[in-house]
Amino acid sequence: MQGISIIAQVFYFLIYVLLQVVLMQNVVLFDVAFCFLYIGFLLLLPFEAGAVRLMILGLLMGLCVDIFYNSFGIHAAASVFIMYLRPHVVSVLAPRGGYETGMTPKLKIMGVEWFAAYSLILIFLHHLVLFFVEAGGFEMFFYTLIKVVASTIFTFVVILIIQYLFYSSKRSI
Repeated sequence: MQGISIIAQVFYFLIYVLLQVVLMQNVVLFDVAFCFLYIGFLLLLPFEAGAVRLMILGLLMGLCVDIFYNSFGIHAAASVFIMYLRPHVVSVLAPRGGYETGMTPKLKIMGVEWFAAYSLILIFLHHLVLFFVEAGGFEMFFYTLIKVVASTIFTFVVILIIQYLFYSSKRSI
């Protein structure tokens, strides 16, 4: 069973990288909202994944995107950052009974409110690091903040649509 899970994760990893690079790279709304769909893979990793595994997967995903975007590691830095913070966010949002073994943070499993809080926090933090590192400082603070907020909403909506369309409550990554 563990082998199937790893094979499924590799498959999803490749699909998310391909979707990001082929479809989402050129999708920009109003010159401020960018969709970074690839972090959907990182958000959907199982709860019991260890911190080191999470950060390694974040680094690999970010580096793959950086290679195609020619962005010198900013996606990797932002992805490792949210993977470092993910266990803390998950523990803060934990339901009273905790999480069951093998659970994944999917919309249909955890519910809309939990998934929205969880994903919006991590997407916002990812975009905050990504855009401020890209800007190289705080000279254009408000414009960069508008990009962060608009891109967070755009990415969240696309991840929600994918959750509703392709993930059932019975399957798990």
